[in-house]
Amino acid sequence: MTAIDVMMWLTFAMIVAMVVAFAMERWSIELVSIASLVAWLVLFWLAPMMLDIDSPLRPDALLAGFSNQALITVLAMLVIGQGLFQTDALERPTAILARYGSKTGMGAVILILFVVMVTSAVVNDTPVVVMFLPIISAIAAARGIATSKVLMPLSFAALLGGKTTLIGTSTNLLAAGVAEQAGGLMVSFFEFTIPAAIMAVFGFAYVALVLPRILPARAGMADQMTGGSGKQFIAQIDVTYGHPLAGMESVSGMFPALKDMTVRLVQRGEHPFLPPFENLMLRPGDTVIVAATRHALTRAISEAAATPASRESGDFEGETPPVMPTKDVTLAEAVVAPGSRLIGRTIEQAAIHLETGTVVLGVERRSRMPRMPLSDIRLEAGDVLLVGGTREAIEGLRLNRDLLLLEWSAADLPTRRYARRALIIFAAMVVYAASGIGPIVIGALAGAFAMIAFGCLNIRQAMRAFDHRIFLMVGASLAAAAALEATGGAIFIANAALDAVLDYPVSVTLSVLFLVVAVLTNVLSNNATAVLFTPIALQLALRTGNDPMPFVVAVILAASCAFASPIGYQTNLLVMGPGHYRFRDYVIGGSPLVLLMWVVYTFVGPWYYGLW
Repeated sequence: MTAIDVMMWLTFAMIVAMVVAFAMERWSIELVSIASLVAWLVLFWLAPMMLDIDSPLRPDALLAGFSNQALITVLAMLVIGQGLFQTDALERPTAILARYGSKTGMGAVILILFVVMVTSAVVNDTPVVVMFLPIISAIAAARGIATSKVLMPLSFAALLGGKTTLIGTSTNLLAAGVAEQAGGLMVSFFEFTIPAAIMAVFGFAYVALVLPRILPARAGMADQMTGGSGKQFIAQIDVTYGHPLAGMESVSGMFPALKDMTVRLVQRGEHPFLPPFENLMLRPGDTVIVAATRHALTRAISEAAATPASRESGDFEGETPPVMPTKDVTLAEAVVAPGSRLIGRTIEQAAIHLETGTVVLGVERRSRMPRMPLSDIRLEAGDVLLVGGTREAIEGLRLNRDLLLLEWSAADLPTRRYARRALIIFAAMVVYAASGIGPIVIGALAGAFAMIAFGCLNIRQAMRAFDHRIFLMVGASLAAAAALEATGGAIFIANAALDAVLDYPVSVTLSVLFLVVAVLTNVLSNNATAVLFTPIALQLALRTGNDPMPFVVAVILAASCAFASPIGYQTNLLVMGPGHYRFRDYVIGGSPLVLLMWVVYTFVGPWYYGLW
């Protein structure tokens, strides 16, 4: 055994240990990733010295994964997606798509997955996922579906559609280019469309009907932004001159503009109006008392962000009333503590704004729901206050002994007045990526910069979208891929598997080639696997005396079976953060799909090319 063979077997052992550690989840992804990087650096520094050979990989080559274009693209697109969420820019497209779905929640989701799969056949699947990720997340949130149930199916549906044409994924183009350069083989646009479409049909049935049942329910980006709470808060709306509600008449006892809220009282001077409201027109000076969820209140406040700032009501005896900030507003929930000095006081008397810098927007009381103006409610122990203010003011509540901040509840208020510019930035990035006029990483980074520069996001919000788990895990995994290639491990696995089936019918050889590539694409990444195995496929066809086209197509279709790990393809990475997925989720949810694609191709590939 040569020294490089020793290095190869040590590489195999370390890759197995790394994958097992990721899948077990006994340690955090960050810890496993850093430990793996340290192990690779030590291995390729110490082992060559002990074996008296030159190191096949230098430290800069092992760490080059952190500057990988796909990784930078994914992280930049997460920032762009955060900008769309932060501005609620996709609310209208979401509503339109949701109307075309069935009454069940998954009907709209399945419709979108199908559109994604078809679109990915003619547009590179990465921008397609970028386009639909915030839309499907918002629809899932509106339908009460956990985001984790729909984002992995979104990535898989795009991969299935991308299989069907030459331009569906960059992998297809890359493999076709290698085949032309190495063997003079020209792969046409629709060369593998029929077998790939058959595979996509079977795969879509699994993705739409089975995968959501396997995946765990976890809160995602949309859930975090809305706070995910169904509690009913008592809030009040002061109708002033020029207010959108001024002059609005009740219809069937309700006010159309407040359809997401329950109007409990309209106070006009000393006269209260109770529901149902018949032939009542709201006038300047009216106070409207409503019961609404946090999501409904957040939406109402954000829609009024471009109008004069929201104020706590009450007579402040000449003092300047508390005013909500006009940008970078954070909402949070705080509980009135037992023994608090606020107990028995109204919000006005408690002077919460003067002490904390926050504005009380609503009160939730579990024992009963008072029917009175917000300013007249006397606080009790256990009341939950919905407060708004700057991030610094909200964080300052941690030190307050009268109000107990619920840390999980803090979320930034959507800045809807920037929704149009966020959509323009997003559309420009998608058009650039789909046109292919330049590297997608340029469009992604430019879009992320524009989101910050034009006020759709601030730096803190952009940094929150930056998922360090993805950054570290991809860097460690690409180091493993580089080690596998440098030591000859990938070629060893391919040759060992194919040598074992050379004496079998060509249909069996194709099946084994597909399975080997489909497994390794989840370790090496699809592009690396396609580049590595296309020349091997050409040599295999030459050794068996067969047409090379079926073998190259087998590599192209198998390289897109990157379903069983997040590192296999960049769309998997793209949904990992927003869906709160773990490495094990991809193994559990994607491995059956990899096997399904292998089984289908085992029959469809030889049939299509007449190799039975």
